[in-house]
Amino acid sequence: MVSQEQVRRAARLRDEIRFHEYRYYVLDSPAIPDAEYDKLFQELQALEEQYPELHRPDSPTQRVGGKPLEMFQPVLHAVPMLSIRTETDISDQGAVAFDTRVRKELGLGESDLPVEYVCELKFDGLAINLRYEEGVLVQAATRGDGETGEDVTQNVKHAIRQIPLLLEGGRPSVVEVRGEIYMRRDDFEDYNEKQRELGLPTLVNPRNGAAGSIRQLDPALAARRPLKFFAYGLGEKVQGWDWRATHKEVLDQLDAWGFPVNREHRVVQGAQGLVEFHRDIAIKRDSLPFDIDGVVYKVNSLALQERLGFVSREPRWAVAHKFPAEEQLTVVRDIDIQVGRTGKLTPVAKLEPVFVGGTTVSNATLHNEDETRRKDVRIGDTVIVRRAGDVIPEVVAVVLDRRPAEVGEPFDLSKRLEGKCPVCGSAIVREEGEADWRCTGGLFCPAQRKQALLHFAGRRALDIEGLGDKLVEQLVDMQLVHTPADIYTLGMIALADLERMGEKSALNLIAAIDQSKYTTLARFIYALGIRNVGETTAKDLARHFGSLDKLIAADEERLQQVPDVGPIVAQSITAFFGEPHNREVIAQLRAAGMQWPEQEGEMVRELPLSGKTFVLTGTLPTMSREEAKEKLEALGAKVAGSVSKKTDYVVAGAEAGSKLDKARELNVPVLDETGLINMVGRARPDTAGKARPTEGEQE
Repeated sequence: MVSQEQVRRAARLRDEIRFHEYRYYVLDSPAIPDAEYDKLFQELQALEEQYPELHRPDSPTQRVGGKPLEMFQPVLHAVPMLSIRTETDISDQGAVAFDTRVRKELGLGESDLPVEYVCELKFDGLAINLRYEEGVLVQAATRGDGETGEDVTQNVKHAIRQIPLLLEGGRPSVVEVRGEIYMRRDDFEDYNEKQRELGLPTLVNPRNGAAGSIRQLDPALAARRPLKFFAYGLGEKVQGWDWRATHKEVLDQLDAWGFPVNREHRVVQGAQGLVEFHRDIAIKRDSLPFDIDGVVYKVNSLALQERLGFVSREPRWAVAHKFPAEEQLTVVRDIDIQVGRTGKLTPVAKLEPVFVGGTTVSNATLHNEDETRRKDVRIGDTVIVRRAGDVIPEVVAVVLDRRPAEVGEPFDLSKRLEGKCPVCGSAIVREEGEADWRCTGGLFCPAQRKQALLHFAGRRALDIEGLGDKLVEQLVDMQLVHTPADIYTLGMIALADLERMGEKSALNLIAAIDQSKYTTLARFIYALGIRNVGETTAKDLARHFGSLDKLIAADEERLQQVPDVGPIVAQSITAFFGEPHNREVIAQLRAAGMQWPEQEGEMVRELPLSGKTFVLTGTLPTMSREEAKEKLEALGAKVAGSVSKKTDYVVAGAEAGSKLDKARELNVPVLDETGLINMVGRARPDTAGKARPTEGEQE
């Protein structure tokens, strides 16, 4: 007998589910993840199944989804758009259980042949019904509550060009095609990025974006959303057409009519075939260009489908087999700030542990201060956290309805850290136009230690042969090296204790370290790892100032007298040398014997290719990319790693790849090696124009 507490619980569940259906289907503004909604729905289903007296005609379990919006004309479905039962056991046993139920309903024994199924993807979008008469699209309707949907014909016609207005080939008198409207992940991200640039609202997730887009009153607005479509079945039985015997033949016919049918479907035999498909798609899931939350199994024979029929408004011949939920609700307990290997400061939400995406998550990235403020994430908030595959978990959105009265203040990274790096105490800066705050203690900060050492010892910097990734890992992990200056105090005894470091290797490394003490000012400046200071800028700075002390003493105005040094680069340089920790390490390096020729600053000329940007790709016939780069930089050119609208020339050799394609797409001039040699020959340094005065001279 049902208790009063169970009656009250069922009532509360019905009210809560109705609220979330309204938020999702009517307002297009979900308050909780799908997995959280599923839990509520399944709990109510279980109660009603256990206690039939709890059944009510207005219960959410008696319909599929939300009610149609009043702003669209209602459409009564000729064949109801019913839901498919969800198999929540995400293990292999979920597939086995479905096959067992089907075989039992069909009266099959162990000696009978396996049942043939079609396996498909469970798309995460908006279900749609498309009605064609004499091959012409006459109506598109949403699922609505399963019985009555919304007429969205004009939006579908305008927004989804994948949906044919006229069927290809033979045309039945009447046919209803059913499928899913969705957004690709890359289209979703691009759309949101453009919205952010315009200061407009962004979409919560691709599924919500698809549902909200197709319900726009203005078809032109719907057409601006990047919507796609997959067909997967039929509604009303085809009239005036010799029909097929299997679901696979239905998919093939949809393809023949001109509908996009996802290729990741498979005909399999028995439970083992279902298990293998579920496993295979689980592996591919994160590489798919769109979101799925499981797979769907359908009995292939249409005759067997009819024989199996329905139960509780769900077909016995089909089931949705879920994957681990990629979104869940949890609470933000704190907001920490992590320092990356390059000094980037990233806010990280410390979460109440939650199982999402197949693992327990207690940390989620907030990306940067702007994103944290845009989402208005605060300590104490209930948030939707997402984890897909190996992607770092992230906070998707705040559930404002659950925000406590005593929630923390809006996030302010600089105020929270009092302007100092949480690891080393150095000043933090945020350059103009940049989203990220960064630590300025590059030579000193423990979080940046390994990256700073590898850069310092690199071939284009101090070129310390033998000091690579694995050795730097050991030196740092064993607390032998804290800053680049410590490299010059290493001796045989310390090196002999390192893994795979024999006497000969240790002697060679010590010799390479000693040799690196004698360098050039340009290499030393580059080796310091100052943000935004590459090899070319380091050379310009060395030529302009002539000595390190003059460079350290220069303010932003003096720095901007150097060609190609603008406000951002000047700010990076002054911030770096303004940090006492960095100056201390430089003093230690000099004390260890580091030296280079210094001179009076020379006239820095406007070189022939100053202001020009080149990109090198492929293999040149007679010169290496490094040689080509040196020739171009000697003439003042900048050599970039990727092609953009700002690229002036692309130099392409054999086996040039995507960079050459990008150049052609953007109409960027392309040179071969002969063209490069001719250009370099014409643009000799001695033909340079007006010289600029060095530090201390007047214009």
